[in-house]
Formats: sequence, structure tokens, C-alpha cells
Amino acid sequence: MRRAGGFTLIEMIVVIVLTGIVAGMVAVFLRAPVQAYVDSAARAELSDAADIAVRRIAREVRRALPNSVRVTGGGSTVEFFPTKSGGRYLAEEDDEGAGYLDFTDSTDLTFTVVGQMPSPAIVPGTDSIVVYNLGPGIDRADAYAGDNIALVSSVAGNVVTLASNPFASTGATAAVLSSPARRFQVVTGPVKFVCDLANRQLVRQWNYTPPSTAPATAILASNVTACRFAYDANIANTRSGLLGISLTLARPDMPAESVQLFHQIHVDNPI
Repeated sequence: MRRAGGFTLIEMIVVIVLTGIVAGMVAVFLRAPVQAYVDSAARAELSDAADIAVRRIAREVRRALPNSVRVTGGGSTVEFFPTKSGGRYLAEEDDEGAGYLDFTDSTDLTFTVVGQMPSPAIVPGTDSIVVYNLGPGIDRADAYAGDNIALVSSVAGNVVTLASNPFASTGATAAVLSSPARRFQVVTGPVKFVCDLANRQLVRQWNYTPPSTAPATAILASNVTACRFAYDANIANTRSGLLGISLTLARPDMPAESVQLFHQIHVDNPI
């Protein structure tokens, strides 16, 4: 009588044991390359996040109002006025009648834009006009101090009406310096990029003027372990500057695994 085909329990156990031994040996050799791939993918993700953050900052800084970039908080914050557009104003020397930007009469609130109107269009009640900004701390030429910035009240054709005229001289203050190129910039308000290391974030803040207003905040990067901005404090009233950004991101599951990125941004200051 022939025995039925198959295998015994002992044979099955032997096969399982041998398979486990072989699988364990293979796993030893596969673990290193698999872990290397996982680590490489994590580093690439960190690098991408850091690169996106610094490129976003660079894109906005390149549109900064001339001489408005400033670093505060010991290098933890960079602040500037992003420009929306710009144009040229009619000056008293160019005008045969009314319509020029008046630097002597503070009650004269209208001026004429020479040539094509700025694009995107000026939004009354939101946008402001800045003339000849020379930088923080420069008397009558500092947009942060409100010296040379005026809110737009209305726009009709090429005629812009201001809510007030801070450019003109008064009994207590001198007139704002006229731009040699008769140039003005359109801004909406300052923005900040802040290294919030307490929360391990790099954030963008805006809509914080007046100072009592709670800023709108957007997270630009997370898992930030180090962050610093550097800009020459003596760069005011120069044609160009250089903003340096150092940003370090770490893996949340492995804090020792980090990526550091250093980026420099050329800042144009045409006035």
C-alpha cells in the first residue's frame, strides 16, 4: 500500500525554521540600504521645505520698498514694505498749472501720475504712496515713521487724491525730499518674517499696523531648530544690499538629523 503524498509536521517545522533563518540573514543585509533610502528621503523633504521657505522670502524681498529692509530681534526678524507697483508723479517744475505733488502745501491732496497708471491698480483706502524712502532712522525719509507715506483716498483717471499730505512742510517739520527721478512706490503695509524658535516655526506676519493690531500669521516652515537673518545696518541710502538667511530644519522623529540652508538675497534700492 502506497503512503499518501505530503509532509509531516516535523518537516514543516524544519522548513519554517530554515526560512526564518534565511529571512533574518537577508534582513541584516537589506536593513542598511532601506534605512539609507528612508533617511535620504527625509533629508530631501527637509531640504525642499527649507528651500521653498527661503525662496518665498527672496521673492518678496526683491519687491521691497527701497531702503525698507531691516533686521531686528537680534537677527530673528526681517521686516520690509513690499511694493505693489510704482510710477512717476508730476512735479512742480514740470507743471504749467495745478496737478503736481505739492511739497509746500499740506492742504493740497491731489497729484497727477505721469504716463501710464501703475499696474496692478491702486486700491483707495488700502494702498499708500511712498516718496523717496532713504531708510529707517532717516528724518523725513522713513516710511516706518510715517514721514513719507500717505494713504490713497481716491483715484480718478491719472489723478490721485491722498487722505493727507505728509510730504509738505508744516510749521514744525520740514518737507519730505522730492525724488530726483520723480518716482513713487505703491505699498499696502509692512510684513515680517519671524524665526519663532519657541514653536519651531518660521512665520510670515502682516496687517499689524497700528502696533496694537494682532498680526495675521502664516507658517512658512515647521521643525525649525535655528534661524537667523543678517543685513548691513549701514546699508541705508545705497543702491543695493545683501540679505543673508540661515535656516536649519530637523526631523521631528530624529532631532539629530537636520538640514541647514544658507541663502543670500540681492536687494535693489532704486530711489
